[in-house]
Amino acid sequence: MSMQLGPRIGPYVLSSNVVLAPMAGVTDRPFRMLCRRFGAGLAASEMLTADARLWDTPKSRRRMDSQGETSPRVVQIAGFDPTMMADAARRNVDQGAEIIDINMGCPAKKVCNRLAGSALLKDESLVADILRAVVNAVPVPVTLKTRTGWDLEHKNGIRIARIAEDCGIQALAIHGRTRADMYRGTAEHETVRSIKESIGIPVFANGDIDSPLRAREILAVTGCDGIMIGRAAQGRPWIFDEVNFFMRTGKLREELAREKVRDIIRAHLEDLYDFYGDESGVRVARKHLSWYFLQHPGQEALRDRLVRIETPEEQLATLLEQYDTRGCRAA
Repeated sequence: MSMQLGPRIGPYVLSSNVVLAPMAGVTDRPFRMLCRRFGAGLAASEMLTADARLWDTPKSRRRMDSQGETSPRVVQIAGFDPTMMADAARRNVDQGAEIIDINMGCPAKKVCNRLAGSALLKDESLVADILRAVVNAVPVPVTLKTRTGWDLEHKNGIRIARIAEDCGIQALAIHGRTRADMYRGTAEHETVRSIKESIGIPVFANGDIDSPLRAREILAVTGCDGIMIGRAAQGRPWIFDEVNFFMRTGKLREELAREKVRDIIRAHLEDLYDFYGDESGVRVARKHLSWYFLQHPGQEALRDRLVRIETPEEQLATLLEQYDTRGCRAA
């Protein structure tokens, strides 16, 4: 079984057709770089507001920081005003973004209440205005992440996809739920297949892809060019290596030794301390530690201790001293 390379997006042929989904509060630069090292073909930034007046904060500056990342570097923007979105795209390209991704999939109330994210699916004319403005504003590829529709009575994913293709969008990621579904229930990928069949640009299927077997199944069901993994990568960034290996060989990876997992966590924590500084780095590390330890039943006491620690030195020392070396499943 040959390696499945990713599709072409503009001048870029992706090294894998398995990519990381942008997730607010998760896909910061350290996590993106970690997932790319494990074989993710693409890793977009956390969602950045298109309102440049709000960029002069530590959080926004970190979200725009792509120093040292593997090309192509992707920045995701969100907003409702075509002019503002175009300006945000230009500014990010000037700062090194090589692909601009537009968010029309986020279901969060604080985003939708501003008529951004998946709220835009209710206004197809505005969708077209935004996409056209951004595509015309920058010399780099523009991609779109969206959902199957607003709710079950308004599943307009096919119309949105055709609008996107007509406006010059070069790749599309579809989460197999409506905005009303949020993240509840099971993602349905039949609609994603219909969307893929209706357009000619690359399409990535997203939603409930949590194993190599599930990745192969969703690719077969949807006929998509690739898959996008989100929540399943939290605490398990090596899932990209697992899926790529399975696609290449038809076999599942052997279990990942516990000491190897420990070393992955240690390197990730050190990157977080460097990126955020000691105080903020320890706080950000806590949620990643919680996700890592969800993979390892029986380590709850150590997890609970690690997430209460206040300094990088103690957090690392506790991890290294108490993390035992019993084998654990990586898949």
